[in-house]
Amino acid sequence: MNSTIMLFLAQDGITNGAIYALLGFGLVLVFAVTRVILIPQGEFITFGAFTYAALSSGTLPRTAQLACALGVIAFCVELVSIRHQLSIRRLVRAALLFVIMPAVIWLVAMIAAKYSRSVPANLAVSLLIVAPIGLYIYRIVYQPMAHASVLVLLIASVGVHLALQGMGLVFFGAEGMRAPPITEVAFSIGPLRVTGQALAVYVIAALLIVGLWLFFGYTLYGKALRATAVNRVGARLVGVRTVLSGQMAFVLAAAIGAISGILIVPMTTIYYDSGFLVGLKGFIAAIVGGLGSYPLTAMAAVAVGLVEAFSSFYASNFKEVIVFTLIVPVLLLRSLAVPEVEEEKD
Repeated sequence: MNSTIMLFLAQDGITNGAIYALLGFGLVLVFAVTRVILIPQGEFITFGAFTYAALSSGTLPRTAQLACALGVIAFCVELVSIRHQLSIRRLVRAALLFVIMPAVIWLVAMIAAKYSRSVPANLAVSLLIVAPIGLYIYRIVYQPMAHASVLVLLIASVGVHLALQGMGLVFFGAEGMRAPPITEVAFSIGPLRVTGQALAVYVIAALLIVGLWLFFGYTLYGKALRATAVNRVGARLVGVRTVLSGQMAFVLAAAIGAISGILIVPMTTIYYDSGFLVGLKGFIAAIVGGLGSYPLTAMAAVAVGLVEAFSSFYASNFKEVIVFTLIVPVLLLRSLAVPEVEEEKD
């Protein structure tokens, strides 16, 4: 170990930590609003990476087909839900949201795959395809059980993760994919070489953090999400639509996961199940942050990235074990700090 190697490891750790921070934010957001521990966050990483890689190679991403399939299922679930209160307005809204929008997304994806070679355009289209998948998953799985316990929602999340991972294998196959970097810019700071992809990670992560801060602090929908996170029943009493809050939380989480996948896929080959491991490291950051604090989640994510980078140098065979072991002392301390609560008896 010398100063040069230390700089490279620190750069790698901060780069990975920025991505884990984004994933942690998505997990904290969803849990605060819906009490769902979003284990399928890793699948959004995979979908975003595969969509961006497919568009960059000029092929139609299979995620467009997945969005259409989930949209049709969500439309059927919505029809069953509103069958006793069916009206033209609700029927039209459901058709626009779950049928027309996926069809438009499919059309946009076809045009982008055939004509677009612009990185910003491919990035925007990737988000347009993946973000509604979060909405459809929420409508199909989580909205009907919105009042269930956290344990039931956790079990449902495990099931959704396994289902989406299987869909990923069916839609994308077992072959890995890689995409060209967002930018080829690179420069050196002493012995340290900073690539354009690493810069893109820092800039996009910073912009997202600022954007989320502005969204939650200065927009009506952001304040509605905060109100739902603080007190779901109280938010409903003052007129906040908690169902809409849940939908928005899942859309934002899917978009954050997709952006993370887009940032990762130029740096490493992504397979249909690669996102789960990355998502778990974001989950560790969210747990260390208490599933409620964005600043603590960001600091914990950078710490996880640094521990992973230095572990890969000193004990590469055990780096995953070391990273996941970080959660043990945190859970132990939190269990000792939280007072014992007597369980309610039936």
